[in-house]
This record gives sequence, structure tokens and C-alpha cells, in this order.
Amino acid sequence: MRNPSKYREAIQNLTPEQYRVTQNSGTEYPGSGEYLHHHEPGIYVDIVSGEPLFASSDKFESGCGWPSFTKPIEPANINELRDTSHGMVRIEVRSADADSHLGHVFPDGPKDRGGLRYCINSASLRFVHRDRMEAEGYGAYLNQVEEVR
Repeated sequence: MRNPSKYREAIQNLTPEQYRVTQNSGTEYPGSGEYLHHHEPGIYVDIVSGEPLFASSDKFESGCGWPSFTKPIEPANINELRDTSHGMVRIEVRSADADSHLGHVFPDGPKDRGGLRYCINSASLRFVHRDRMEAEGYGAYLNQVEEVR
């Protein structure tokens, strides 16, 4: 179901860019995202629903202009859909519960880490630092986040 009513308030509180990306399947300009060069330990959750999406330990520098991850933290929280917009065939990535547009997945990631590159818009994410994960209800994912250096 698109934009379930349980997320109405969260959607109303999005910035114009977050709304454009998550609700209208927009894309940030390359190199403009808040989390592109972000290297703190923690997890990235859906800006609308709070669904856990990606761990910082799975983030890598791909050079594509958007934050890139090798895999979702919880595969059930991601939907992958065929996208034929812009004259090409891609796989769109959306959050499972809130149906937020996140980005796309490509088969050109690090081979030694599964070979996938989840190319994700920062505007669709909220970062939860490792030190706040337990307090915010994400303690079950601490084992997927690297130790604080």
C-alpha cells in the first residue's frame, strides 16, 4: 500500500528534497547527499518508517556519487522492483513497509562482498549512531555494526 496512513505525519514532516526522493521516486544530484562521505558506525534507517535498511559496516566508496552498500541489513525490509524509466532497465529499491523510494541496486559492487552495489539516496535515510542504537530500539543490529574506533 502506497503511503500508509500510519506514516502520514512522518511524510508531512519530510523536507521538500526528502519528499521528492521518497514519495516521487526522485534522485539526488550526484555528490550532494549528506551521507556520501559519512563514516560513523551505526545503521541507516528509512526516513519515513524507521525500518532498518543498511549497516555502516556494509557501506563502501563506489565513486558513483551516492552512498553505496553491499547488502541490506534486513533483506525483508527492502523491495526490489524492475524500473524501465529513463530508457534503461534497472532494479529500483524501496522500503518494504513505508514504500519509500531509496535508490537502485546494480551488479557491480565488490565481488568479495557479494558483487552488489545498493546505490541509495541520502534523502531517504536517517542515520542512527552506534551509541544511540539501543536507546532507539535497534539494539538487535549492534552485532552488524563495526566497533567504535
